[in-house]
Amino acid sequence: MVATSKQEAQAGQALSVARVQARVQPRPIDAISALLLPYDDQGGPDWAAYARNLDLTTGAGIQPAVNMDTGYVHLLTPNERTQVLRETAQTLQGRPYVAGAFVEGRTGSGTTGDVIAAYSAEAEQIRAHGGTPILFQSSALTALEPAEIVRVYATIAARFGPVLGFELGTMFAPFGRIYPLALFAELLQIPGLVGLKHSSLDRAREFQRLELRDRVRPDFKVYTGNDLAIDMVMYGSDYLLGLSAFAPEAFGLRDRLWAAGDARFFGLNDVLQYLGAFAFRGPVPAYKHSAAQFLHLRGRIRMANTHPRSPMRPASDVAILGELSRRLDAEVAAIQAGPPVHSAPDVGGPVCGVAPAAEAVVR
Repeated sequence: MVATSKQEAQAGQALSVARVQARVQPRPIDAISALLLPYDDQGGPDWAAYARNLDLTTGAGIQPAVNMDTGYVHLLTPNERTQVLRETAQTLQGRPYVAGAFVEGRTGSGTTGDVIAAYSAEAEQIRAHGGTPILFQSSALTALEPAEIVRVYATIAARFGPVLGFELGTMFAPFGRIYPLALFAELLQIPGLVGLKHSSLDRAREFQRLELRDRVRPDFKVYTGNDLAIDMVMYGSDYLLGLSAFAPEAFGLRDRLWAAGDARFFGLNDVLQYLGAFAFRGPVPAYKHSAAQFLHLRGRIRMANTHPRSPMRPASDVAILGELSRRLDAEVAAIQAGPPVHSAPDVGGPVCGVAPAAEAVVR
C-alpha cells in the first residue's frame, strides 16, 4: 500500500500536545547500540576491550551495531572494517548483530548500478559474517534521483534482506541526508527493508515518520538516533544510539522499566540524558572521545584514546563525566534496591495498571 497524499499531509501536520501524548504507551523496546572501537596506546584497536564490551552489550539485552559512526567506520580502511566483522563474529558466536555497510568513496562513477554494486559487496560480506546490514548513506546514493534511491534500497533488500536503512544528518557526516517525507513513504513499501535509523536530532521530523509508519506499515521499525532526545522510545521509536555505548547495562534496565510501566524509568532516563547532552555537544563527532573517557573511568577499557584522526575532548571533561558516572551508579543502585513504582490508578494514562508479571521483569 503506497502512502497517499492525504496520509502524508496528516503526518506532516503541526505537532500538538494531544497527538504526542496519545502515543505514550509502555511496550518492549527493540534496542540496538552502536559499539565504540577502543584504541590502545599504540594507536591501534584494543580487541580484547572491544570483545568485553560486545559481551556487556548483549548481556544487557541489547543488540550490538558495529562499523557504525561510533566505531569510526568512516575512518577505517576496508581491511580494518573486515577485521571488525571477524572479531565480532568470533566473540558473539551466532548472537545477532547489526553492521554498517559503508561505501563512501567506493561507488565508481556514481551511477545507480555502481552504487548497487558497492552496497551489494558490503552487504554480502556482512551476511557472510553473520550480521544484518544497515546501509550507510553515501554521497553517490544521496545524489541520485528519488526513484533511483528507492531502487538501490529495494535491490539490496531483495538480495540480502532483512536490512536496515539510515538517514544521517550532516552534523554527523557530510554525506548524510534526511530524506523528504515522500521518499520515506516509498521506502516503507520495500518488504526486505524492515527498519530505518533516523538521525536528524529533530523530534518533529521523527514524529512525522512515526505517524506515517503507523498508518502505512506498523511493523516497520523507526530507530531513533537522537542522542539528545532518548525519550523518543516513549512515543513509539525504538533506538540505535551511540549514547547507549557509554552504559548499555543502564539502558537495558531503563528499557525494562519502560516495558513494565515502572515510573522509575523517568529518573534513570534523566541521568542518561544529562550524559547525552554533555557528550553530544558540539563538535558532535567528538562524542566518541567522550565515550572513551567515560568507559575508561568505569574500567571498561584500558585507555581513554580515540581514533588518531577523530576529534578530541579536553581533559577537563573527565571530572564532569566522573560526576555523571557517580549519579548514574546511584540511580541504578536505588532502582535495584527498591520496589516497582507505578502511577496511582486515579492519575490515569497508559503507564498505570501493570500486571505483576510485568513488574517482575525489572527486579
